[in-house]
This record gives sequence, structure tokens and C-alpha cells, in this order.
Amino acid sequence: MLSTLMIAMGIAPLIGPIIGGQILAIAGWRAIFWTLVGVGVATLCALTALPETLGADRRSELSFSRSLKGYGVLLRNSRFMAFSCAGGFFFAGTFAYVAGSPFAYISYHHVPASLYGLLFGAGIVGVMIGNLVNARLVTRFGASRMLSIGAGLAALAGCALAVTASSDMGGLIGLVVPLFVFVSMTGLVIANSFAGALADFSEMAGSASALVGAIQYGSGMIGSALVGAFADGTAWPLGAVVAVAGAGSLVCAMWARNLSKVRG
Repeated sequence: MLSTLMIAMGIAPLIGPIIGGQILAIAGWRAIFWTLVGVGVATLCALTALPETLGADRRSELSFSRSLKGYGVLLRNSRFMAFSCAGGFFFAGTFAYVAGSPFAYISYHHVPASLYGLLFGAGIVGVMIGNLVNARLVTRFGASRMLSIGAGLAALAGCALAVTASSDMGGLIGLVVPLFVFVSMTGLVIANSFAGALADFSEMAGSASALVGAIQYGSGMIGSALVGAFADGTAWPLGAVVAVAGAGSLVCAMWARNLSKVRG
């Protein structure tokens, strides 16, 4: 179920820049903010119309202080943190891709803006394929193993990207191929890290999912910021951040798998 959900959640950060670029080209930068107003209003309307499916007898009424204590429990749990950080490192690499690929493709390799949209959009296809593959295989191999496979492939793609970005090996293709492989692992890494983190905390699923989201998107902010901080006029900062993010995701995935084996 999470794999199906993550198709939408994984596509959103990737398709956003494409839509934003078209709005910018057609109506100017101010129209982007008015579009956000419309999205916010539409979301609010959707929330007011969304029915509650959890019975009243099963709802948790935690106070704010108890919620904060719940976060403390989660942060001290090694298995929760291992799965959460596996997804967090991957999000750092994904957002580094979102932040760094426009410069790497358009400014450094002189890709026309129209072609950039196609190259960037290819990652969306990879995300969808990855989620569909995970949905079919996760019941056979388990979330921990699928997470390790996805993080391992992401780490390999990140290392390849670091090499091609630093040496300019393969030119544009040397960037596009490893980035496509990395982003395609969204389907294996994010859904399984999310499911693994929540597996032991069904009684506090709301707090757990909120904290996982904060870790993942917070890491994404750091990843995109690092690309800008280390910008040197080449694609090397993008390759370096994605490589470190992939390696970090793999280390955390292996940590989570070992903890799962001990528990099981």
C-alpha cells in the first residue's frame, strides 16, 4: 500500500520543478506564488470534505506534552532511527538532484530548457517503475531486504555519479544515467523505510509518521543546501552530495536489516 502511495509522494518533488518552469515561462514568477495559494485553498477544501475512517473508540487523544514525550521514545529507538535515516539520507540525495540538476544540465552542459524538462521527467518514470517493482516483490522478500537492495543500488549510482561528475566522463550521459538509477530507487527506499519505521509503533502511528516525514524532508533541505554551499561551477558538488547520501542510506539500511534480524 505504501508503494502505491509513494508513487504520488515520490513524483511530487520531481514534477514540481517542471510545472514551476512552465508557469514561469508563461506567466512570470509572481504567478508561481498565486498558484501556491490555489493549491493551499484546494488542499484545505479537500481536508474539510475528507471523512474520518477511524472509529471514535480507536482514536488517541494525546496531550501536547505526551506527544513530545512520544517523540523522545521514537528518537531513542534504534530500529526506528535506522529506517528513518535510511530514507532521510535518500531524500537528501533526491533534493540535491532537484537543486543541482538545472545547473549541471543547462548551465554546465548547455542543455536547452525544453530538453531539460524531458530529462528531468524521465526520473518520474523511474520512480513509478521502482514503486511497482517494490509492490510486487516486497511481500516475497520483505521490507528490510528490499530497502537494502534499493539503498545499495542508490549508493552505486551515487558513486558512479561522483566519478563522472569529477572527471566529466561521458559528458551529459555520464550524469543522466546514474541520476536516473538513483532516483528510480525511490520506490524501494522510501516506502520500505517508512513501513519499517512504523512497524513497531502502531499505537502511536501519527507521531511516528510525523517524525519520519520531518527527518526525510529535513534531510532533503540539507541536501539541497549543500549543493549550493559547495557550488564551484562544475557538476562535482551534485555528484558528491548524491554519493554521500547514497552511501549513508545504505549504511542505515544495513543497520536496520541487522536490527530486524536480531528482533526476528
